[in-house]
Amino acid sequence: MNKTLKGITWSHSRGFTSIVAVSQRFSELHPGVDIQWEKRSLQEFADAPIENLAKTYDLLIIDHPWAGFAADTGILLPLEKYLSKDFLKDQAENSVGASHISYNFQGFQSALAIDAATPIAVYRPDYFENTGQNVPMTFEEVLTLAKQGVVAYAGIPLNLLMDFYMFAATSASGFFTEDEVIDISSGIEILETMRELASYCPKEMFSWDPIQVHEVLSSQEEIYYCPFAYGYTNYSREGYAKHLLKAADVVTYKGNMFRTVLGGTGLAISSQCKNIDTAVEFAEYTASPLIQRTLFFDNGGQPGHRGAWTDKTANSRCMDFFKDTLKTLDHSYLRPRYSGYLYFQDHAGDYVQDYVMNGGDPKKTLNQLNALYLKSKGENS
Repeated sequence: MNKTLKGITWSHSRGFTSIVAVSQRFSELHPGVDIQWEKRSLQEFADAPIENLAKTYDLLIIDHPWAGFAADTGILLPLEKYLSKDFLKDQAENSVGASHISYNFQGFQSALAIDAATPIAVYRPDYFENTGQNVPMTFEEVLTLAKQGVVAYAGIPLNLLMDFYMFAATSASGFFTEDEVIDISSGIEILETMRELASYCPKEMFSWDPIQVHEVLSSQEEIYYCPFAYGYTNYSREGYAKHLLKAADVVTYKGNMFRTVLGGTGLAISSQCKNIDTAVEFAEYTASPLIQRTLFFDNGGQPGHRGAWTDKTANSRCMDFFKDTLKTLDHSYLRPRYSGYLYFQDHAGDYVQDYVMNGGDPKKTLNQLNALYLKSKGENS
């Protein structure tokens, strides 16, 4: 009997060609199984309501902030009830940072972490070799380099919000407390620091997502360093872009390494899937150590299994991308995942971007964030 599984992923090579290649091989090993993937842009990936996708697709590539909502609504399969304890134990023990546990909300395992990412530093090694300059190691050195006009990063609202989290997680004493996002004095300092850095960078970056940052860095001759952008191993591989990009751990801020905000993607199964056994077997196959470090990586993927990140062969093919950024991944900050959190994330970045671009009263921005935070928790609706 033929079985068809429909999946939805995102459109970059990292998210599309990798899962399609794994699906192709799975189908060859399981005659009669056809897995069809559709793709959407990175912005659509962040915006599309998961409850709508789960009605249409069997397999979903998702972001972990959905974990609380998935646990509350049951729209995704609780994978802890379908996968063996040994398999899940291996996934947990070989997590890159908090990638695996990020999809577990109060015991509900909504997805398997097949892709791991967090903002890292990325740059053109040929530029630093040719100019004799050192790659920045501290945030102060980033500011100095930025004054030369060769620095940029992702400036769309979502990514600036993640940068705000990064500064807060690194330096603030209280962050996402019971009744506020951050204390006023820390928040003001962070917003002013973010605005200063942005003032030295091209205004075009306020429309760039991390993919566009990588594309500009790897194809043009104006921007040569990005202090923090969600990493893409693809650009560190021969033949992918005009110029190879080198990835590195992020710099220090006030003496401490930045805690960037964990991203990555997970493979989830809709609770409405009609072929659950096959879907679960595919998920286990995709997340397995061997497939992660071979077939998934070979076809543009950025694995979520630690075995791939420490694999010498994989590292040799991407300028040690994994080895040289693993510390940043392990040190990364895990976003809130309560059921209403995505309402906050979807709107808060607009306030942060408005201040970083245009200035104004930072207290007003923080008050806007706090009001939005309380509303997202259902305390001010």
